[in-house]
Amino acid sequence: MRVLDALTAVITAGIIKPGERIPSESELCERHKVARENARRAVRVLLSGARCGRSGGRGRS
Repeated sequence: MRVLDALTAVITAGIIKPGERIPSESELCERHKVARENARRAVRVLLSGARCGRSGGRGRS
């Protein structure tokens, strides 16, 4: 999955630091030219691998 590989690379390289937000699903879709389900799946895999976590209250109001 190119989205997962790209996210993992920027986290590993320290471009996205602990506590920073990863791009939204829609941003990932636009940036990598993938369907929303592919972006969602990449985020889900990233979360399951404990590379990042979710926090509530930061989405749209």
